[in-house]
Amino acid sequence: MAPGASIERLRVRNYRVLRDVTFENLSPLTVLFGPNGSGKSTVIDVFAFLHEAFTTNLRRAWDARGRMAEIRSRGCDGPVEIELTYRPGDGLHQRLTYLLRIDEADDGRPVVLDEALTCVGAGRLLDVAKGAGVFEERNVALDGSDMLAAPALGQFEDFLELVELRRFISSWYLSHLGAGDPRAVAEIGPQERISGSGENLPNVLRYLREQHPGRLDQILKALRQRVPNLERIEPEEVDGRLALRLKDLPFDEPIYAKFASEGTLRLLAYLIVLHDPVPASIVGIEEPENQLHPRLLHGLAEECRSAAQRSPLLVTTHSPQFADALRLEELWALHRGSDGFALVTRASEIPQVVAMAESGGTLGDLWMEGYFGVGDPLDPPGRDG
Repeated sequence: MAPGASIERLRVRNYRVLRDVTFENLSPLTVLFGPNGSGKSTVIDVFAFLHEAFTTNLRRAWDARGRMAEIRSRGCDGPVEIELTYRPGDGLHQRLTYLLRIDEADDGRPVVLDEALTCVGAGRLLDVAKGAGVFEERNVALDGSDMLAAPALGQFEDFLELVELRRFISSWYLSHLGAGDPRAVAEIGPQERISGSGENLPNVLRYLREQHPGRLDQILKALRQRVPNLERIEPEEVDGRLALRLKDLPFDEPIYAKFASEGTLRLLAYLIVLHDPVPASIVGIEEPENQLHPRLLHGLAEECRSAAQRSPLLVTTHSPQFADALRLEELWALHRGSDGFALVTRASEIPQVVAMAESGGTLGDLWMEGYFGVGDPLDPPGRDG
């Protein structure tokens, strides 16, 4: 799928703490801001669930999350429902809406109650339930009620809109670079994209050096602007493995990454993701503030905004410094209601935040000063007084 697609709407029902949430008119950069446990990572996992269901299969994605007992919102009935509206970047399609509603059989298998693809101007193109249905006027019969039609039929050129949908979802990139160790050594060989945990950083650097040296120079220049003493960083083969070595300007000899600053390597990983020469159709990044100096976060947020002009970017954060660089339409505050389920509020929809921002206030400061009125971890809903 060509870069330039845009997400316009996401609605999720009965997915863990997301009992019923809707994100409308999403901007290219969408930042989810809020306290621990507010549902930010769950939103990312909705995208991860769809991506895994399309690139492996629905059963595997379902089982990996504990099936209905762990996926469906606590104390709720009805199916899990995900509805995503986006505008492809290929110039051939109008706005597309993909709907997926899932229940569960007695043996724990997921059951697709409704899988639909709707196109503006053409109506419902795909309409499948429990393994049978239609695409346009052609009958569709799948091997089981736990199979998705879109990724299966999207492998055939005759189903043009499903080809587009499959390519779109299959090329998402979702990362939590704080979960791995970017200082680790790796197997020898270039790799095109950083893994979700970032542990193949040496392989990606080798790939960029061999295939996109100009882009790598841009990335390293951006890194040196934030880490001024860094002279160079490069992969090196050591005992049949691939390791990184970093050279600081004041010293004669480079050091191995395992002795270097973890924050420097995480920042490098983020810059590689944001400057990917072949960008994913959606990029998701969780908590980029981890291991980074607060003064670096404003610039990183601006890098994210620039990258979002090529691929929509979804970011979760707790950091006021990151939020300080954001615009009103880019930030969504997540918080729990008195019933324990997640609520979402866009900064541009909170009058006092808008007024203060228009007077020069920054969103991170306004959050810390209580102007959002929601999401304070020290003043949760339902507290007496």
